[in-house]
Amino acid sequence: MSTDADPVLDELSNLVFEMTRRLRDDFNESAAELSLPPTQALALVYLSTPAPMRELADRLSCEPSNVTAIVDGLESRGLVTRQPDPSDRRVKHVTLTGEGERHRAELGSRNRAKVAAVFNLSAPDRSQLRDLLSRALDDSS
Repeated sequence: MSTDADPVLDELSNLVFEMTRRLRDDFNESAAELSLPPTQALALVYLSTPAPMRELADRLSCEPSNVTAIVDGLESRGLVTRQPDPSDRRVKHVTLTGEGERHRAELGSRNRAKVAAVFNLSAPDRSQLRDLLSRALDDSS
């Protein structure tokens, strides 16, 4: 497949970047409504199940030292706890507290409303867009 000067690829790239910017801005707004810095809010999203600190750092695409500060902030607000790994005491698992679960659910609810506004499409069009994006991501792996 030739990619030389394909205006559709350029336009598609620009549209994806613009959509990413809108989704990020809306997510950050949802986080701010809950008085959470964006990185702490994103950590809550990724903590659907307890995760080792290293795994959380990978999910957040940051260094382990940065995730320590993120988790410190969440822990000081009573949203997470650190639990030792039963088989390796050097490893700490980050777990949502009940309050952390409530914040995560509220963040999800607020963000879903904003995402629905961004993807103001019919249900079949949303499904088709999801399928096309999934296929594009799968094919690029």
